[in-house]
Amino acid sequence: MAIGVLAFSIGLAACDGPAASQGEEAAARSFEPDAASAAASTGGASPASAGAIRGAPAFAVVYPGAQADGAPIAANGPSGPGGLITFSTDADPEAVVAFYRQRAEQAGLASIMAMNQGEARAYGAAASGDNGASLQVVASPGEDGLTSVQLSWSAGA
Repeated sequence: MAIGVLAFSIGLAACDGPAASQGEEAAARSFEPDAASAAASTGGASPASAGAIRGAPAFAVVYPGAQADGAPIAANGPSGPGGLITFSTDADPEAVVAFYRQRAEQAGLASIMAMNQGEARAYGAAASGDNGASLQVVASPGEDGLTSVQLSWSAGA
């Protein structure tokens, strides 16, 4: 699993395109939490109250109430625009994965992967076709009692 995430991250970073070449300053501006996500508690948040990420599809948002570790990484590739962001939340890994599963299904993506390893959870969904939209999320307990989350997506070509 870690190798797959690393390979995706390296591939995403290697993609060329305007979002990838604008540098960290542009990436820092691409995370725009909405007012609802800033005020939402993770326990009762609805999918509509999540933090939007500029340029990301509606199913790829920052979990409500989560704290981003840094700016998202964005790139363009054969599967269209995509990105990667990491963040922490006080929600448990199971709740995080359930949140993204619901968003993916609402967007018409089909579940293609689910994994439970200890307390860590991973989930993946994709649209039909070789270059369709996709979403991957890995949520695992962190050292400080928070859940560490890595979210990656492609909007599809």
